[in-house]
Amino acid sequence: MLKLVKLEDTHETLLNEMMDEWTLTGEKIIPYVIRKNDYHQFKFYKENLDARDTYYVLTTTLFLLDESSNCFIGSANIRHELNEALLHNVGHIGLGIRPSKRGNGYGAKLLELALSEAKKIGISRVLLVCDKENTASSSTIKKNGGILEDVREDRDTLVERYWIDIK
Repeated sequence: MLKLVKLEDTHETLLNEMMDEWTLTGEKIIPYVIRKNDYHQFKFYKENLDARDTYYVLTTTLFLLDESSNCFIGSANIRHELNEALLHNVGHIGLGIRPSKRGNGYGAKLLELALSEAKKIGISRVLLVCDKENTASSSTIKKNGGILEDVREDRDTLVERYWIDIK
């Protein structure tokens, strides 16, 4: 069974396994908040995971746990509100699936669960943003009801902006 969980002391090994795998690929780890601090310093990492980020808004960071294999599949960061920068090119929710688990539908499930959490926070309309070339992300967003609003340029990259009304 898949579920979203807050990071607990008992998850240190699961976090290290996921982050070590991701780090070895050399790719940028998304969402940003799970890479902003050194995960090897677990106590500090855990205590500062939901600290106001570079966008200065309150966030909730959750991990997708596969209970059957006791493995972190990915992570979601939910921003409780949008400021101008978030509205332009970031959105409410950042998602990431660890490299070895991609292509199995986990992204769509992670977003589905993150939308449910966003609703609990009081967000009824969610903005999601992805690079135009990231067809996996746009597909995941569309599977969860995302409606494309526009495409914008952000630092020489085209980004798609989608809205999802949470029912």
